[in-house]
Amino acid sequence: MSGFDSFGKVLMAMGIVLLVVGAVLSFGEKFFNFGRLPGDIYVQKENVKFYFPIVTSLVVSVVLTIVLNLLFRR
Repeated sequence: MSGFDSFGKVLMAMGIVLLVVGAVLSFGEKFFNFGRLPGDIYVQKENVKFYFPIVTSLVVSVVLTIVLNLLFRR
């Protein structure tokens, strides 16, 4: 039964991570200006809107790289 103990812990950890991510996505707009960082490209013409969050993408990439390197370091 020891296999189920570790599987249960993994499921609980994933649930906590999902809860935190969901809370940040739901309530984070009030505290973080995420998605509207300086350097993000936003062009609005007459009938066309173009938005490319290049700086936001770079920030997410750096944060995920650091977190994943810390989690999977051997």
